Amino acid sequence: MTTVTVDAILDRAGRGYDLSPEEGVFLLKQTDSSAIASIRSTADKLRYTQAGDTVTYVINRNINFTNICEQHCSFCAFRRDDGQAGAYWLDWAQILPKLTDAVQRGATEICMQGGLNLQAKVNGKSLPYYLKLVESIKQEFPHLHLHAFSPQEVQFIAREDKLKYVDVIVALRDAGVGSMPGTAAEVLNDDVRRILCPEKIDTATWLEIVSTAHKLGLPTTSTMLSGHIETPEQQIEHLEKLRELQKTAINQDYPASITEFILLPFVGQEAPKPLRRRVGRDQPVLADALLLTAVARIYLGNWISNHQPSWVKLGLAGAMEALVSGCNDIGGTLMEEHITTMAGAVGGTCMEVESLQAAVTSLGRPYQQRDTLYQKVRS
Repeated sequence: MTTVTVDAILDRAGRGYDLSPEEGVFLLKQTDSSAIASIRSTADKLRYTQAGDTVTYVINRNINFTNICEQHCSFCAFRRDDGQAGAYWLDWAQILPKLTDAVQRGATEICMQGGLNLQAKVNGKSLPYYLKLVESIKQEFPHLHLHAFSPQEVQFIAREDKLKYVDVIVALRDAGVGSMPGTAAEVLNDDVRRILCPEKIDTATWLEIVSTAHKLGLPTTSTMLSGHIETPEQQIEHLEKLRELQKTAINQDYPASITEFILLPFVGQEAPKPLRRRVGRDQPVLADALLLTAVARIYLGNWISNHQPSWVKLGLAGAMEALVSGCNDIGGTLMEEHITTMAGAVGGTCMEVESLQAAVTSLGRPYQQRDTLYQKVRS
């Protein structure tokens, strides 16, 4: 890029233009404090015009039903082999009290994901196990929105049962799954994935499964795991793929699309040693996460209007900084969280509604409870 300035790029963004990949990389590589402040300020202004001033939150519960997993991702401190110390697999008698407690505490959403457990089968098939889990939840609590099963889990079920992705997604949707977490994305660059998660689905498969979900009317979220081995160029490549995915869903008039973008900064305290040594730190660098948060808003905001930080990874104070750097949503109460906590995160595992509301109020902004699909929930 020649004779390009931060101000010129931000001016174009402020006038509603999408950034080019080159412009996105240019912003991410800024080190001058005044330039970074301008980037964050522009992201905050775009947040206001694209999503409003109200900070939303959802009352939800995470249920990670098993940590037994066939894969060995280099960043994961959650997974265990069957029989290994700390391995678990919840049965219905253990899941039901969690659901009951969530409902009593006002939850509208259950977020359910787990390890790729080869034993999770009914009569030798994987899909019936997942369907029984979904149907049992919906039969007991039909009003709960089930935000469940990542693209990686869809691929796992399809592989085990020799099914097409479309068949798995249709079955889960018809059983009662309301939306798909856009996790397992990590960084949508196969050079990074070969190091970070070599056994996981590749970029093209992740995009195919998410796009298929949109075609079938199943909304998804989107995520990025940042701050490990990826470069600014690869971060922007990831954002570009998400933007193109969303543009396709909207321009092709699919019945569903991406509802939000969530940045997930890498927590390495308990991660496997090779990656931990390579990254060289245990906790996210807040300044890096905030710059990427701001650039993500500028890059994606015309197409994905809802942006959310991870208070589990950044702590509530860090998440509040993200709310003035492009984010309009503070996330969920979670009630329990294992994947990030087992990696050594310091943000906690549960956030009370009052704590989220107080944090938002301290910024001088209004708050509003929402459901999974960003519809207002009346208190």
